[in-house]
Amino acid sequence: MNIVIAGGSGFLGKKLTDHLTNQGHSIYILTRDASNKPVLPSVHYVQWLHEEAKPIDHLNEVDAIINLAGESIGSGRWTKQKKTNILQSRITSTQSIIQLIEQLPIKPKVLVNASAIGYYGTSLSKTFTEESESSGDDFLSNVVEKWENEAKKASNYGVRVVFCRLGVVLDPNEGALNRMLLPYRFFIGGPLGSGKQWLSWIHIDDAVRMFSYAATQPNLEGAFNLTTPFPCQMNEFGKTLAHVLNRPHYLPAPSFALRLLLGEMSTLVLDGQKVLPNKAISSSYPYLYPTLLSALENLLKK
Repeated sequence: MNIVIAGGSGFLGKKLTDHLTNQGHSIYILTRDASNKPVLPSVHYVQWLHEEAKPIDHLNEVDAIINLAGESIGSGRWTKQKKTNILQSRITSTQSIIQLIEQLPIKPKVLVNASAIGYYGTSLSKTFTEESESSGDDFLSNVVEKWENEAKKASNYGVRVVFCRLGVVLDPNEGALNRMLLPYRFFIGGPLGSGKQWLSWIHIDDAVRMFSYAATQPNLEGAFNLTTPFPCQMNEFGKTLAHVLNRPHYLPAPSFALRLLLGEMSTLVLDGQKVLPNKAISSSYPYLYPTLLSALENLLKK
């Protein structure tokens, strides 16, 4: 397949590019600056500016577009400007993708658009699946709803659209796990907040493979939760992490301190949600690391 990726230079995009090229696909990465990029077999860098979204002559036949573009939600406090950037970066890039689809003489079969389980809102007691409506009126749920509404416009051109709603992606070098590791390495790890909040997580390798799965399964459409079938409460997560690292789990980080330190971004670790990947389960997606213990042992004992 000829697959176009927007946001291919990010931590998830790089791993996805490696996976897809290993599967024999040709990858076209949209970038603001195509100069001085590494020369790799089956990977092509295409000059592309969100603001212009001009036709790209040599992309005549695209099978799939994967949109990962957007400013990271986990870097820095959510100031007013940061929140504006988080929303606008996603809306602008997705609008440009729709313009690109409009201009392509042969339309792609599918648009796989990154999204997030933040769509569902937070809860200590509810269980969310792809059939659940948004129950949140917080910043993240509003961002995701607007983001998906833009991506949905690809269906006007006969393109299958999949919203890959990512849970918390576990990778030892990037994201939430990297930050959670530090106190345990110094023997001061413990539950965050009450410890009762749910963590709906996914191993980075499964996240990558599920994006590929979404692109290649013709019957998969709409919301697609990228989470494990076995979410856990934060206290269980901490205990399992301590077990794998052979460290204690006893010193809690109180909610008020985390909210003071992180501001509104503290919702990522304090206000959880229990999300189940019903579509992945029903379609028999073969998880590499379905359980937390298997995932952490793979990530931390390499």
